[in-house]
Amino acid sequence: MSPVRPRVALFVTCLVDLHRPTVGLAAIRLLEAVGCAVNVPRAQTCCGQPAYNAGDRATARDIAVGILDSFSGYDYVVVPSGSCGGMLKHHLPSLFEDDPALRARADVLAARTYELTSFLVDVMHMERPPGRCAGERVTYHDGCSGLRELHVKAQPRALLAAAGADVVEMAEPEVCCGFGGTFCVKYPEISVQMVSAKTADIAGSGATTVLAGDLGCLLNIAGRLQRQGSRVSVRHVAEVLAGMTEQLPPIGEGRG
Repeated sequence: MSPVRPRVALFVTCLVDLHRPTVGLAAIRLLEAVGCAVNVPRAQTCCGQPAYNAGDRATARDIAVGILDSFSGYDYVVVPSGSCGGMLKHHLPSLFEDDPALRARADVLAARTYELTSFLVDVMHMERPPGRCAGERVTYHDGCSGLRELHVKAQPRALLAAAGADVVEMAEPEVCCGFGGTFCVKYPEISVQMVSAKTADIAGSGATTVLAGDLGCLLNIAGRLQRQGSRVSVRHVAEVLAGMTEQLPPIGEGRG
């Protein structure tokens, strides 16, 4: 009898859906490589973080109810984003403090939710990803939510090393890039200063490619690098690990 395949629901995220759908395809390839049966619930929308961070708890709660309905019944929920993953795992349950039944459902969802590279390493024990990047000199930006809320740090680096990448560290890989969702809209001058410090750190690493697990960070970094005339490529780590870089332009180039 063949082993039962874990049933995984992929939470695609808004930015992936709108700007880089190939990140979702890469996530599916990686999940299937470790034996998961992957489903992408069609009714999914936003994780609710923009409303939540803006103090609009009523809208965030309405969105959260839809998430509970769409993602119930799976063994795991996997997200190619530390930011959205952090919302589902740590903040969504707090929206139901006044409803024990919904709070219980939210707690179950939170317990089953993982950021993509954390799931691959910590749960499925992936040893070698399908993609190969032998000798490629890359650096990794630690997104704030993935690092601080989900403890994603070693996992993407371990997978990149297994894929043959030469991972070189920035001086401050854990410092925010200045995106922060609505932060970059509310405080553009501060955001530009922060991302400029980040791109200087990337240049100082000597890497030819910068990777991360959050598309918001990557879009912000890619935009600044382009304005500075940099030739450093920007990619989501899932695309590299899935072996999809030859078919795809870097983020910020072409349609990406």
